[in-house]
Amino acid sequence: MKGIVLAGGTATRLYPLSKAISKQIMPVYDKPMIYYPLSTLMLAGIKEVLIISTPRDLPMFKDLLGDGLNLGMRFEYVVQEKPNGLAQAFVLGADFLDGDSACLILGDNMFYGQGFSKMLKEAKDIENGACVFGYYVRDPRAYGVVEFDANGKVLSLEEKPANPKSNYAVPGLYFYDSSVVDRARKLQLSARGEYEITDLNKEYLKEGLLQVKQFGRGFAWLDTGNCDSLLEAGNFVETIQKRQGFYISCIEEIAWRNKWVDNNQLFRLGQELDKTAYGQYILSLLD
Repeated sequence: MKGIVLAGGTATRLYPLSKAISKQIMPVYDKPMIYYPLSTLMLAGIKEVLIISTPRDLPMFKDLLGDGLNLGMRFEYVVQEKPNGLAQAFVLGADFLDGDSACLILGDNMFYGQGFSKMLKEAKDIENGACVFGYYVRDPRAYGVVEFDANGKVLSLEEKPANPKSNYAVPGLYFYDSSVVDRARKLQLSARGEYEITDLNKEYLKEGLLQVKQFGRGFAWLDTGNCDSLLEAGNFVETIQKRQGFYISCIEEIAWRNKWVDNNQLFRLGQELDKTAYGQYILSLLD
């Protein structure tokens, strides 16, 4: 399986911040926002990642992340000229995927909770079909919404409904089998003028090939798409890290624990940042 981070265009909800700097380069507490979705792919065991972004922002991601070899990974980059919908990511990434299965994650989504790695690896192992997630929110109207019956079976999916049939939003994390590119190419533009990820999920649902795993009450999903949520996410990361002493979404640590880099490479990665608390944390892992 290969991964795609859709680090979309300028977010109007973060204007004028997003005019000054790429949204996913913005820090969430002590690290760039893109580290959080990237770490999710890494926790799933995904080493090959395509980053899709705008012509303006993509060079900044290349400068930040490089080719990924220092993490034992491989990064490639593709431009999305216009924000034509999430499902377009699979068409843009067709050559990169090259017939493989895929995990798509949005560049401004953060996940944190016990058992997350296990859920990711279970979703990754699906050979035929798709797996997405459901998260209970107070007001789901800004999201894709999934409706369940009393037994937890999926009944319907809707994109940003005015009158949601449930409070379960679908976060920006999606696992698909190798048929995803062909399915994405067949999608029609929605009334909003986008190739909707919900329409793609509906295609799997029609064939009985869609799984929806529910995150429990103790799980955190943070969509950092506006200034308030960006601040809340930073405060959340600060609280967890200072209280527990473990860093959230430290990509160097995850690569090391995955055995993609050895102790010597981890030391080199830490030394590059040794004047920062982040770099000192990396080095402390070797004590």
